Amino acid sequence: MVERVDEQDQVLAVVSRGEAVRHGWLHRIAVTVCRDREGRILVHRRSEDVDRFPGHYEVGLGGAVAPGESYEEAASRELAEELDVRAPVRIIVKFLNRSGLSPHWLAVHEAVLSNNLCPDPDEVMWHCLLSESELLKSMRENLFTPDTHDVLSHYFSVVERKIV
Repeated sequence: MVERVDEQDQVLAVVSRGEAVRHGWLHRIAVTVCRDREGRILVHRRSEDVDRFPGHYEVGLGGAVAPGESYEEAASRELAEELDVRAPVRIIVKFLNRSGLSPHWLAVHEAVLSNNLCPDPDEVMWHCLLSESELLKSMRENLFTPDTHDVLSHYFSVVERKIV
């Protein structure tokens, strides 16, 4: 279940995520861009068994915000579910995203992680920390989720870029 929201991100109703996607209703998504202390960005490949964009690469770990949950709570929960990591997340930017399966409010967070990651194989089939130049090369060579370009564009418009 998700909260259907309006153009100002105000709650209208609680609906199923499938219903929100099917009808093109706005709802809330929270993702986290994970970096290491050197500034490399975590890229992962989604499992072939996930419902949305199986086998695609992406930089944002996350998912739907549950009813009554804040964006930050959802980002933390998703990070724990997908990477088995408990790390502080900080919101970077929130924007109305119209790419992907349906329109949604997308809150992009950041977390700085150690190298001890234990991804859930049901969610993540591969992961690697890449420098910004390696990431841009990978985005030209691999199939990324539709949101990835928007996530990175908004993320880099706010966060100081570290070229490594």
